Amino acid sequence: MRCDAKLFICAQLRMGAEDGESQTLLIISALIRMSALKNILEGLQLAPSTHSVTLYQSGRRQKRSRRIRFRSINKESEMKTSQSREPWNKGKLIGQKPPLKLKDIWAIRIHLQLGKRIRDLAMFNLAIDSKHRGCDLVTLRVRDVAHGNQMLSRAIIVQRKTQRPVQFELTEDTRNAVSAWISKANLKLEQYLFPSRLKNSLHISTRQYARIVHRWVASIGLDPTVYGTHTMRRTKATLIYRRTKTLRAVQLLLGHSKLESTLRYLRIEVDDALEISEQTEI
Repeated sequence: MRCDAKLFICAQLRMGAEDGESQTLLIISALIRMSALKNILEGLQLAPSTHSVTLYQSGRRQKRSRRIRFRSINKESEMKTSQSREPWNKGKLIGQKPPLKLKDIWAIRIHLQLGKRIRDLAMFNLAIDSKHRGCDLVTLRVRDVAHGNQMLSRAIIVQRKTQRPVQFELTEDTRNAVSAWISKANLKLEQYLFPSRLKNSLHISTRQYARIVHRWVASIGLDPTVYGTHTMRRTKATLIYRRTKTLRAVQLLLGHSKLESTLRYLRIEVDDALEISEQTEI
């Protein structure tokens, strides 16, 4: 735009010299016109070369008009933005997160027990048993899993996503781990089971829960980018189906309204087809 301004001022000086005007006045008037033109261009989002604009010189009897052509920069700016924008999934593994194997579950448990991570052990066991989504797990309260000083063997909550009630069981190991965490943290019945350390948050966030899951997985040598919070929800449901082949039971435990959702969630069709293929020898 600097070169265009110089050319514009030179042209004004030539035209003013022919009419006998002083160069100082001509430069001032040219700069004023250039400033007004710049404001117009910024409002229209235009740049020099397709739309025509007529500029009129003031201060003389016969007004002369000069035409400058402009071209729209919208398409070019969009092309530059699209070229520089990086895809959100570049270099990332997307799709369903696989469940943990039985040996991986016990490896994480032993690691947490040896490290005396009481909160993480209670969270891990409860995540496996409850088969909850992350948003439901982090909002559990003490009264949801305990009645007074007695831990419940079965509990029920309303899922945040579907607004449907779903029951879940707490095994003995889970009850012991959760009870130890409640005693250590001195939690009351109305408090959240996993409170946040931040003052403006009552419980840990789903993002923090995801980071905790990644640490668990990485601690036993697995790739944390492959696993996620849905790994915890899918793990026990997958083990139950492989042992019993009872799809309806898994549907009830996960709180799915349709059987097709459970089929897609567990990838049963693909896994069963591969299992049958592996058992068929030719």
